[in-house]
Amino acid sequence: MRHRRLRVIMLGARIVLAASGLAVVARSGAAAGNPGLFDVRSFGARGDGFANDTTAINDAIKAAADAGGGIVEFTAGSYVSGSIHLRSSVGLRLGPGATIVASSEAQSYDPPEQNEWGDAFGYQDAGHSHWHDSLIWGEDLTDVSITGPGRIFGRGLSRGHSSDDAPQKIGNKAIALKNCRNVTLRDFTIEHGGWFGLLATGVDNLTIDGLRIDTNRDGMDIDCCRNVRISNCSVNSPWDDGICLKSSFGLGKFRATENVTISDCLVSGYDEGTLLDGTRRHSAENPAPTGRIKFGTESNGGFKAITITNCVFECSRGLALETVDGAALEDVTISNLAMRRIFGAPLFLRLGARMRGPQNTPVGVIRRVSICNVVAEDVADGQGILILGLDAHPVEGVTLSDIQIEFAGGGSLAQAARSVPEMERDYPEPESFGVTPAWGFYARHAKGIVVSHVDLRAKADDQRPSVVLEDVAGAEFDHVKAAPSSGAKTFVLKNVAAFSAQSCPGVADAERPKAVESESF
Repeated sequence: MRHRRLRVIMLGARIVLAASGLAVVARSGAAAGNPGLFDVRSFGARGDGFANDTTAINDAIKAAADAGGGIVEFTAGSYVSGSIHLRSSVGLRLGPGATIVASSEAQSYDPPEQNEWGDAFGYQDAGHSHWHDSLIWGEDLTDVSITGPGRIFGRGLSRGHSSDDAPQKIGNKAIALKNCRNVTLRDFTIEHGGWFGLLATGVDNLTIDGLRIDTNRDGMDIDCCRNVRISNCSVNSPWDDGICLKSSFGLGKFRATENVTISDCLVSGYDEGTLLDGTRRHSAENPAPTGRIKFGTESNGGFKAITITNCVFECSRGLALETVDGAALEDVTISNLAMRRIFGAPLFLRLGARMRGPQNTPVGVIRRVSICNVVAEDVADGQGILILGLDAHPVEGVTLSDIQIEFAGGGSLAQAARSVPEMERDYPEPESFGVTPAWGFYARHAKGIVVSHVDLRAKADDQRPSVVLEDVAGAEFDHVKAAPSSGAKTFVLKNVAAFSAQSCPGVADAERPKAVESESF
């Protein structure tokens, strides 16, 4: 009996110790049987849409990091928060029905850190010079992830209203990452993301897959990043760019954005929120929405070895490849694009000399660019395909093939005689160049242009020529169908050398090996 009572007492003690151990686990946030999982509610998060859960969320992240890594779990609920500090080897998992809501209280966010390259010199916009003034941010981290299927709602984020040249003391980015490696962002939604839904600067080995972004400015900006994979994303950004590659001087050095693939994505410019709710409305309030894929405008470090394939542009501006601050844009291949309801130039390549950056930086280059298998319909009147270089700095080695584009047409003889301004130091927006003297294709200051198996059509009668080339050395047009309206010309050449046209319907084959000052046919 005595031994039996002793065994009962010892068993009871073990039960008490086990219970107290479970209590410790519960207080630490690690789930029983899963020590790598940290539920933010276990750290005091309410998730009721009212209480500020910033401290609880950051405590959960710290506990996971202190444990050597883990997953910070957000179960169903609305978690109001200010700045959330990511840490290495920690992932955030937004479960079904979980939303992180950006606080409307300015004091909830970390202040923008000092950055002499933006604050003193203004080499890039303030938004590209600061990362800490964000809802979720991380710097100098490795092995970080944010996964869905939950949502990030930037309710309290600023879009940079006051001045794009000065940092604001309020959160203005949904997610900001600086100098990180091995980052995965997958299967969550960003709604109303502020100045940037995602700003990634100096991030290597970055995977972005399955995101849904419906926002009031840029969807995602990939700046000075290497080894990037963007796939299966839908980005609606009516007031700014959807997927934007940049190479700023925000890190205080020249660093290229390189080894990037963008595939199987949709970009659009419907009214904000209407991609997520499925209505896809476009109101007259925004007559020329943005919502496109673009390189630039911050372009100090370069764009190299980039592919874009299997993407859709809808109710947006067209593809824009821009380098205006000294960067080399080279070795780019783009294929399989479908475009509908395009406002302005469907394809825009611009080499400029804004030169916002360190003094004595040389003018950049655009070379070795291939664009093929593009279909576009309902392209607004005014501009065709645009390739614009600089005098003494031509765009080089561009190949366009297997392209079908239907333009609105309607141009006049007066527009055909218009001279396009150079604007070498201006912001490189296609619409700023105005109506071009060709309805289908206009190139100036270019070298080694190859255009083959391209079909350009104008729905309405257009008195402008189909193709105008100015200061172009080496231009081959093969099987290009671009029938002009009655009385208009197909080709207009001004200061063009080494030109050829072969198998172009309605035009006799032509070879112009020597310079032609002015000719039309």
